[in-house]
Amino acid sequence: MDPHAPKSRAESPIKSASAAVFGTAWRVGRGPPSMMEVYASVQTAPRGPFWRKLLAFLGPGYLVAVGYMDPGNWATSLAGGSKFGYALLSVALLSNAMAIILQSLCTRLGVGAGRDLAQACRDSFPRWVSLPLWLSAELAITATDLAEVIGTAIGLNLLFHIPLSIGVILTAMDVFLILALQAFGFRWIEAFVVALLGVIAACFAIQIAFAHPDWGAVLRGFVPTSGLFTNSEMLYLALGILGATVMPHNLYLHSGLVQTRAIGESRQEKHEAIRLATIDSSIALCLALTINASILILAAATFHRTGQTNVAELDQAHAFLAPLLGSTLAPTLFAVALLCCGLNSTITATLSGQIVMEGFLNWRIAPWLRRLLTRMIAIVPAVVVTLLAGEKATGRLLILSQVVLSLQLPLAVVPLVMFTSSRRKMGPFVAPLWLSALAVATAAVIIILNAKLAWDFLGF
Repeated sequence: MDPHAPKSRAESPIKSASAAVFGTAWRVGRGPPSMMEVYASVQTAPRGPFWRKLLAFLGPGYLVAVGYMDPGNWATSLAGGSKFGYALLSVALLSNAMAIILQSLCTRLGVGAGRDLAQACRDSFPRWVSLPLWLSAELAITATDLAEVIGTAIGLNLLFHIPLSIGVILTAMDVFLILALQAFGFRWIEAFVVALLGVIAACFAIQIAFAHPDWGAVLRGFVPTSGLFTNSEMLYLALGILGATVMPHNLYLHSGLVQTRAIGESRQEKHEAIRLATIDSSIALCLALTINASILILAAATFHRTGQTNVAELDQAHAFLAPLLGSTLAPTLFAVALLCCGLNSTITATLSGQIVMEGFLNWRIAPWLRRLLTRMIAIVPAVVVTLLAGEKATGRLLILSQVVLSLQLPLAVVPLVMFTSSRRKMGPFVAPLWLSALAVATAAVIIILNAKLAWDFLGF
């Protein structure tokens, strides 16, 4: 037998060992994992102190956290803070708690079952179900990309005075950033993302220091208000914050990213990997909450306090910061943080798009081509709105894109909860009852809030 001949499917090392545990629960062996070029490429530390083991798993959570603070979050948080002060901080907190619960399920699915969410849907559902789910995921990624296009273009405009319509087109060039980082390895991508997150956090820390918020009111803002169900405008913005935080494509992303770690196949090794990866994502999402809350607090402390209650445009917020805070540095920091968010979001949108396409359809095209296709689709509405309605309409388009994400959420959340609560599919890695109960409650809240928004929108 030729030792260089390709291995048969039965001998393939890519076929997850979970197949032996779960039997026919998953229709395994239908192709290699998503993002095969980085699959199990990051070495872990099976032995040694806890901190060394955890260090090997730090990274994917921060890529996921990027999606919770992208330019779409900025628009919803600025609008919510300027309109309702600190009241929507409770929604940011609730959204982050939901995100932590759901991302822990993604970790369990990716590590325990060896499937990302897209693959799990393809393997478990008939084609007439999985194809609409794929289209829904692609719509969510396009909505996210739309927010990134507009946010990055505004950042370029604020820093370098590049016209917004030209900046939108220039965002298509970010694909070369992805290619350059991928050439160095996946750990370089993670390091780049973490570095930009550090810049963003520093920028907002300085701006908050300038703003001098009412910290008593900030703490009270984390307590939910009845206005969420009595004020349709508050509910609309709350759903925008929810959609911008618990982003559906992030569920596909994380369940794939955790498979970049090379872990053992024993039950004990996988349980430990699930625990370490969950710690990684929880820490990263707490950082994301801090930055999201900072945006809303900044808007409440500057705009709402001075009667500027309709600030939704990013460039409008930038222009108001200097006179309201008495510092010319604040607007520059705002623009720098916005541009960093746009660049970071570019990376995660590229990776999630690759996971969704490969997982649902088993189609494998070059990541740069996939990225250009997605970006071109997002650029069209951004350019049209900019040219026809003017630059002042971009904020409303950003908020609408985040509400679209919220409406897509149940189509990703419900399958995730179904899979991870099934012992037949997950075997010894099935989610504990308390976690499944929290996930079901999370899904119910999302569905109820979406139904309430649709009810108000239709005028019933």
